[in-house]
Amino acid sequence: MKKRAKMKQGGKEYDASSILEVLLSLGNVSSPKAAAIAVKLISSTQASTIGKTDPTWAGEIDRPNRTTRWTIHVSLFACTAFTTFLAGASGWQPLVLGLDEGLWEKVALGWPDGLLYMVTVLAVLGAHESGHFFIAKWHRVPATLPFFLPVPVLLTGTLGAVMGMEGSRATRRQLFDIALAGPIAGLVIALPFLAIGLFVSQADSRGPFALPLLARWLLGILRPDLPSGSLVAPNPLFMAGWVGLLVTGLNMLPISQLDGGHVVYSLIGPTSKWIGRSLLIAAILSVVVLGAYNWIVLIVIITLIGADHPPTADDQMSLGLFRTMLGTISLLIPFLTFMPEPLLFD
Repeated sequence: MKKRAKMKQGGKEYDASSILEVLLSLGNVSSPKAAAIAVKLISSTQASTIGKTDPTWAGEIDRPNRTTRWTIHVSLFACTAFTTFLAGASGWQPLVLGLDEGLWEKVALGWPDGLLYMVTVLAVLGAHESGHFFIAKWHRVPATLPFFLPVPVLLTGTLGAVMGMEGSRATRRQLFDIALAGPIAGLVIALPFLAIGLFVSQADSRGPFALPLLARWLLGILRPDLPSGSLVAPNPLFMAGWVGLLVTGLNMLPISQLDGGHVVYSLIGPTSKWIGRSLLIAAILSVVVLGAYNWIVLIVIITLIGADHPPTADDQMSLGLFRTMLGTISLLIPFLTFMPEPLLFD
């Protein structure tokens, strides 16, 4: 018996393991080659178990681009390593690579900080994406290796990382596992770095990096000598942990196809659309009423993609008690790690 296979946007549906995966999904448009593969799929794909990869299908899509894809992975990783090194070496300042004078003098003095930041922040981002990747492979849901995203603005040197995944082929339980594995893995690496960075930090009332609730709690425990509400001067380990919390907080918002959107859809199904829509409306009101213009781009992207989560391959599958409890607890993550205004510039 033949089974019709569905392909969306060139055969790929991007799973947002970071907020930037949403950006990547917008550029993932159909091509004549992908259309030809779709025709072949519809006519020749054999029936298979829901949620498992069809090797013929995966091979048709991946084989011709394997060398190109590896080149992209390696090139982006190398570029991100370079920009994060420069960010740390220059002191995490709003400098633009190639435009600001005096950058290389700063790098010559601060290269040890740059090297440590580069290693630790790539470890945090790599852990997050690896969590998604390995659980996707465990469940036989097609997924790519991470694409690291460099940025020439040397506040952080990176916009995170993304991973392509055939999300529509995952069952409710599989989607839950894949979505939550990334934030958990990322936090396991980020929190020790953050704690050490806070412990050795110095107070800085003019520090540009806001502290989320979890970081403020840790600072109060680790540095009781600092006044309540203190900001800290950036250092390599603090910044690696800070980036990890920023990425996790954004990803765990319960909307659209972010990690949090996947989790809440797995928990309550299509009803989750009302949470996503309410969050989008609240974000729009924050721009209009409070002037939170830093979120305009994100609001536009979510609006274009849609606040609602698409169905899984099997919405009727039970999560079970453990996953339900774990997922419910995980909804606290954005309250602890999300920063409405992460950068505090005058």
